[in-house]
Amino acid sequence: MTKDEVAAALDEIGTLLELQGESPFRTNAYHNGARAVQQIEGDLKELVAAGKLVGIRGIGEALRDKITTLVTTGKLPYLDDLRAAVPPGLVEMLRLPGVGPKKIKFLYDTLGIDTIPKLQAACESGEVAKLKGFGAKSQEKILDGIRFLGTVGNRVLFAEAYPLGLALLEQIRQFPGVTAAELGGSLRRRRDTVKDIDIVCAAADAGPIMERFVKLPEVMQVVGQGPTKSSIVAGYDTGHGHKVVLNADLRVVTAEQFPFAVVYFTGSKEHNIRLRQRAIDRGLSLNEYALAGDEKNVKCADEAAVYQALDLQWVPPEMREDTGEVELAEKSAPPNLLEPGDIRGVFHNHTTASDGTASLEDMALAAKKLGYEFFGVGDHSRSLTVANGLTPDRVRAQWAEADALNAKLKGVRILKGTECDILLDGTLDFDDDLLAGFDYVVASVHTHFALPEDQQTDRICKALSHPAVTMLGHATGRLLLRREGYKANIEKVLQAAAKHGKMIEINAQPSRLDLDWTHVKRAKALGIPLVINPDAHSTGELALVPFGVNVARRGWLTKDDVFNTRPVGEVVKELERRKAAWK
Repeated sequence: MTKDEVAAALDEIGTLLELQGESPFRTNAYHNGARAVQQIEGDLKELVAAGKLVGIRGIGEALRDKITTLVTTGKLPYLDDLRAAVPPGLVEMLRLPGVGPKKIKFLYDTLGIDTIPKLQAACESGEVAKLKGFGAKSQEKILDGIRFLGTVGNRVLFAEAYPLGLALLEQIRQFPGVTAAELGGSLRRRRDTVKDIDIVCAAADAGPIMERFVKLPEVMQVVGQGPTKSSIVAGYDTGHGHKVVLNADLRVVTAEQFPFAVVYFTGSKEHNIRLRQRAIDRGLSLNEYALAGDEKNVKCADEAAVYQALDLQWVPPEMREDTGEVELAEKSAPPNLLEPGDIRGVFHNHTTASDGTASLEDMALAAKKLGYEFFGVGDHSRSLTVANGLTPDRVRAQWAEADALNAKLKGVRILKGTECDILLDGTLDFDDDLLAGFDYVVASVHTHFALPEDQQTDRICKALSHPAVTMLGHATGRLLLRREGYKANIEKVLQAAAKHGKMIEINAQPSRLDLDWTHVKRAKALGIPLVINPDAHSTGELALVPFGVNVARRGWLTKDDVFNTRPVGEVVKELERRKAAWK
């Protein structure tokens, strides 16, 4: 097991113990142990083999034994026993916003609630509101959370679904007789969440393909097996005590039908309707198998030829949402969309100084390894004590550390930033004298999510008016499939950013992807520079940037629309210009 996998296992133990009502001392030992594991320098397997876990703060003898077992065997009977002892519905209830392990344990002990449906029934009957520590307001918040989970259904984060879809696709491409294969649906369009997996392949004989498909190692259940379509339930273990499970459909078509099938099954539904109408307008009919005319079918060698036959330029899959891409494709080629390799550095990242798991030097070196020219440190500001926010004295110490590292390191430059909290009244968490010392400032909301929309909007807009602010971080605060964003008028926020010349972040964390692509497209129209940041809390999370690039592509962004595609010299010059204009 890797460090992240071991840390996730220890965190899961801590959570399961909380659900059993164990003491905070014992549960926190596992959570702290998880953090300690992530901060260990060097290869964990080698350290375990050499017996070098002894003496590491936060890892006592009991934890050391469990870590050793996890690393050497990939399993831990103690964790398996805990999973068996805790009703799975209690773990599922942790997905509800504001419902932590202690509350879940209390609900289980007092009302026997061990599933979300039972919790919903108890709330609707008013039983939860009568409990000590809950009340009518808490009961309504729980119902709001349950309703939210109902709207997202069984969707899965793109970052979790894509590895499964890709694994199936790559195996199918190796099947004898398969001449072409492609993902379709939400995965190919790079939506932030995915409900199922669609795959299309071309082969002369579908029978053997179907036989192989339903026997792939990821198959958990065969839902249906037909002559040209088969449906399965597929899954994989993430290694974090979590299994990703999705329905997957494979359709086999002929090589001649393949271009049309890929267009159709990529979607979106609205985009396909537009294409079909264009075919009708030209005396043709378009479906998943052919573009047909009165006399004969129109042959197309690939997707681009299908669009060409409809007098359109080819449209990248991410743009196929019927938001103006058809009109654009009538007139000209689509924009040269942003690529992951265009990003030359990142700003919003955390180190062990706040709530990250790696040192400033290690984070900078990891950024260099990814090919980045600059690494921006953006640790939390002082008011966010839960994330070990930096005091002014600790900020100045970090500046000195950055200066020393910049004199030492070659090939990557450290930029001195902060993720500064936007306080309740819209002011910033640091005074102007300290803010003036940063190279840039990421302003973010981390508290008071329940404010009324007008108050939340005014709060953010006021922060954007401050001359020290460079960019707005995770603008809506949403956590995909877990909680909605706070109520704010994003149009007014974007207008404020445009008015004051601020940038806005696309947060590449797979659970955030915030701004949403629709707002990204609006920001582009307003001329707001976008910045793609991983919000990395570890060296590994620096590699999350491509998920933010997916959002940028769905929002039609090119290299010129994104600030951190610039070389480090240009970035520094622009940041210095902004500071000079303020001072």
